[in-house]
Amino acid sequence: MDKLIEISIKKYFELRKFRVKGWLHSQVDTQEFIIQELISEALSTQFGKEHAFVNIDSIATYQKLVPVRNHTELLPYIEDMMQGKKDILWPGTVTMFSKSSGTTSSVSKYIPVSRESLHENNYKAGRDLYAIISTIYPELTIFSDEGSVLGITGSFEEREDGMKVGDVSAIIASELPSMFQERRKPSLEVALMKNWDEKIQAIIDECVSLNITHLSGVPTWFIPLFNELQKQHPYQTLRDIWPNLQLFIHGAVSFKPYEERFHKLLPFDDMKYIEVYNASEGFFAIQDTETKKGEMLLLTDHGVFYEFINFHEYQKGTRDAIWLNSVEIGVPYALIISTNAGLWRYDLGDVIEFTSLKPYRIRIVGRTKTCLNLCGEELMEGNTDMALQELSKSFGVNIEDYTVTALESGNSTIGHHQWIIETEEILNIDEFRTALDIKLRSLNSDYDAKRTGNLALGLLELQVVPKGTFMKWLASKGKLGGQHKVPKLLADRKIYDEILKSSM
Repeated sequence: MDKLIEISIKKYFELRKFRVKGWLHSQVDTQEFIIQELISEALSTQFGKEHAFVNIDSIATYQKLVPVRNHTELLPYIEDMMQGKKDILWPGTVTMFSKSSGTTSSVSKYIPVSRESLHENNYKAGRDLYAIISTIYPELTIFSDEGSVLGITGSFEEREDGMKVGDVSAIIASELPSMFQERRKPSLEVALMKNWDEKIQAIIDECVSLNITHLSGVPTWFIPLFNELQKQHPYQTLRDIWPNLQLFIHGAVSFKPYEERFHKLLPFDDMKYIEVYNASEGFFAIQDTETKKGEMLLLTDHGVFYEFINFHEYQKGTRDAIWLNSVEIGVPYALIISTNAGLWRYDLGDVIEFTSLKPYRIRIVGRTKTCLNLCGEELMEGNTDMALQELSKSFGVNIEDYTVTALESGNSTIGHHQWIIETEEILNIDEFRTALDIKLRSLNSDYDAKRTGNLALGLLELQVVPKGTFMKWLASKGKLGGQHKVPKLLADRKIYDEILKSSM
């Protein structure tokens, strides 16, 4: 029976390839169809009536009648939905809400998760993900001999009224079709545990003897699992524990700061890595080629309509958006989404660039609110990730995590950036910060211009903190596990000071 299931799964994803090819060759057309479908579905909702959806006959009309909104501006509608009111942003009663605080805010955001978004976005994207994996890595045997994926999720609360509120990864896992539930580890009971330390131990107890063939999740949350696993079951590489480990599907944060660490844990040429772009609001893109790391295929037939605002104009306050038929390669865009969960022209807060138009591929370059711009340097997260990735190799150190903020000029000094990096290795701070400054100048011309002659921006300041500092800070905020992320670029100095204090 197990062999039959294995063959069925493999055959299913092989056939799925043809469906992927279908929408891949008509991405603009599918986007136009998606927005028409979304508007048609929501005609009778409160939001649809207020914004005259019945009169929308084109994308241009949609953009004219519906303003771009952020979460705060959509919150009154979402609060009504969370009280059980029906037909607000999306037809019917939505009973699932993803809780997210992002990276820089301590205020929770609640994102509606409809049945349609689960099945037509998250699960559909998941199926296409494995179809793409089987296309670019046909040699993988991740489903052989009861091969399973190990994922680390968050948790959720199920209220008395039946509503699920919590981490989107936990909601997705709890609703996963049984066919795939059997091959996802740990068990649902363990996956949804709230206590982080107990969950790590339970994962080890349950999974150490299983045939784990691939991993899936946020890189940050695998590190403490690997550390604890090392204490209890000493290993040289992770294949000492799981001999058939072949693939890591990662997302939610940049893999660059973690890449060297994973390569040391899995120093094998046949180990594969796939990046995905998934968030509390939806599943948006998948890496579809082995050679173009950091570039991901935009999922255009998965219940989401995308718009793009030139980020330089966005910073000036404009909200004039274009859609897929007008984008250009290499231009940073603020990403705006409309979804089958009722997020209408929603400002996601991410900045992306297109790397290809045939097909449409993107890469994430930062966040709209976390670009450090003390004096016009416009330092993006993509710059800082890339710089640390390259320097960690040249200096031979593992940088576990980092964060950066800006210190404004005082009476006798110019402003500069302040960095915290976490590593357990001995580091020559003066040499490293000089090298980091040089690397950042080579990656970002605006930063380079402001650093020239120390006239506008001074040399960065660097603090090295011991291993575990960032986890300690996250624990203090109740943000261990799930989609929670270590903040990278900070406009809020309070968070920087809290992290520094956690090192003491």
